[in-house]
Amino acid sequence: MNLPASIVLFTPSWHAELELGYARFGDSTRPVLRRHQGPLRVQKHLYAEGPEVCQHIIVHPPGGIAGGDRLDISASVGSDAWAQITSPGAAKWYRAASPAYQQLDLNVAAGATLEWLPQETIIFSAAQAELSTSINLEGDARLFYWDVVALGRPASGERFDLGHFQAKLDIRRDGQLLWHERQRIVGGDGLLDSPIGLDGQPVFATLLVTGEIDSELLETCRSLPNDVRGDLTQLPGLLVARCLAGEALLARGWLIDLWRLLRPALLGREAVPPRIWST
Repeated sequence: MNLPASIVLFTPSWHAELELGYARFGDSTRPVLRRHQGPLRVQKHLYAEGPEVCQHIIVHPPGGIAGGDRLDISASVGSDAWAQITSPGAAKWYRAASPAYQQLDLNVAAGATLEWLPQETIIFSAAQAELSTSINLEGDARLFYWDVVALGRPASGERFDLGHFQAKLDIRRDGQLLWHERQRIVGGDGLLDSPIGLDGQPVFATLLVTGEIDSELLETCRSLPNDVRGDLTQLPGLLVARCLAGEALLARGWLIDLWRLLRPALLGREAVPPRIWST
């Protein structure tokens, strides 16, 4: 049976939005805004560390992002509030005939702290993933941010031979640019295996945290036992860590080990891993 052209050409897609807001009330951080449209939610807020740190887990019920999908996520952390945002599992970007998009806008007021700690992003071969992140800090606002990207599915023998991954990241403090980054990786490109590119490693990760650490702690971080190829760089007001790895679990484990060391030094609290990371 021949289907009508309108049905053949139609590709269903999702446009999902999530807007979050947090404020400080006495010794507690509370959600003051939670608006969603489409298949994007947060679970009930948690206080695993006590009332000062509000933890939220972002959930995307469809389980993956397909061609034509668009996710718009924004979060604002008010003065002296502390929000920690993570995810229950990997974000999966499926093979597609058209691009899919994610726009992330994070705003952190003076005296506030935001930890943006999602689990890994998996870009299937032939996916067309385009991500854009804008982070605005005010005054002495603090940020702990990471991302882990896996190209293809090495465990299934899938290389990233088709499609593309594109990412933009800007971090500003009081309007002044602190970090400006653009990435575009095309499936099958020579840089995937080149020693000046990913050197054959399908996973790469970045950690960015505001503040500065002393040389002793920097060396301790660099000496962590791990199975990744990674290092750290201290810039004025911003610490940067990057790694290449053979699988996402190795990269995420390295980031968590760094977080355990850096969180007490730069944010003044012991690191308490969210329970969702162990499930």
